[in-house]
Formats: sequence, C-alpha cells, structure tokens
Amino acid sequence: MAKKKLVTPPDIMVEYMKCVLEHESQPKSVYSFATDVGIKESEFYDQYGSFDAIEKQAFIAFFDNAKALLDKNKEFQPFDAQNKLLSFYFTFFEILKANRSFVVFAIGNQKNKLKALSKLSGLKRVFSDFINELEIDTMDFPMEKLEKFKEKGLTEWSWGQLLFTMKFWMEDNTVGFEKTDILIEKSINTSFALMDNSVLKSVFDLGKFLYKEKMTMS
Repeated sequence: MAKKKLVTPPDIMVEYMKCVLEHESQPKSVYSFATDVGIKESEFYDQYGSFDAIEKQAFIAFFDNAKALLDKNKEFQPFDAQNKLLSFYFTFFEILKANRSFVVFAIGNQKNKLKALSKLSGLKRVFSDFINELEIDTMDFPMEKLEKFKEKGLTEWSWGQLLFTMKFWMEDNTVGFEKTDILIEKSINTSFALMDNSVLKSVFDLGKFLYKEKMTMS
C-alpha cells in the first residue's frame, strides 16, 4: 500500500475500510495498520480508540451522507413525514449498497449479535434524532407519562424497522436489491397507516370499552 500522511478521521476510516476488505479481517494491531498507512500509532489514537470505533463511526457517516444529500434537495423539504422517511430509506440504502462489502463484514458476518448491535449504537442515536425531527403525527395521549411513552415507542419501533430492513437487505440476492425496495415502500406505508390517528383512536376506544365492560361484568 502506498504510504501517505493521514490527518483526519475520514482519511483513516477510508484506509481502514480498504484494509479490511482486502484482507477480510481487521488488522492484527493498531501498530501494523498505522505503519502500513504511514502514520504513527499515537496519531491513530488521536482520532480513534479502536478498530471497532472506526466501524461504529462509519455507520454514522453513512447516515450523515444520506441526510446531507436530502438536505441539499429542494424537493425534499416540503415533503410530509412519510415521504421524508421513504426518501431517507432509499438514499441511505443506496449509500449502503456502495459500501455493501464493508457493511456485511462489519455486522453481517458477526457471530456475536450484541457486538454487531454495539457498532450500530451511534447510528441508532442519529437516526432516532431524525425520527423525532420528522414530528410524525401519532395518537394523542392525555397523560404526560403516556405521551413520553409514545415518543419512546415510536423511536424504538422505527429503529427496529430499520434494523430489520438492513438484515433483509444483507440477505437479498435479487438484482438491484429489488425486494428490499419493495419492502421499504410497503413497510413504511403500512407503518404510517397503522399510526393514523383515526385508526388508533378506534382501537383505543374499543380497548377502553371492552375493559369497562369486563369490569362491570366481574
């Protein structure tokens, strides 16, 4: 590998991604990696605490790139929450596709699922912030505690949906990942249909009615 002076975290990240894809494993040590790319070991630690930290940051970078592309698009701004989320998904998965081998290496081949999830903890944080920014219209609850539960439930549901889609995508072998595109559209549209206030209120009202009837009969 041609040596060059690295000065920023993105520079180190790019070289690290090249390294793991070429060797299909993490470098044996920070020292050997730093030597290969022409920096001091201490310079690596000035930017990252470990190789896993680089992988964790990579998924945040994928998110940031997708969000930056959307923010630059004037057509994106007036979209409602549903179409903004759809736009994010399609943009985000295009970026993942461009880095598919690395994504599969970092989380797809991990036998330790908890370790794989730990590498996505930063992505979960920025994605959850994005979900909150969308101000998705869900059922209104009269009690403050229930309202907080609703907000937390929405972000957890959304995060679980993204994780499921990423897993599906990594196992998708269709041309252009067509099945993943179908899944994204159907799952997002279905989720918003289920979160519709009128539907949820009907279910909530039915639940209250059945509960009161049970209490009256008992």
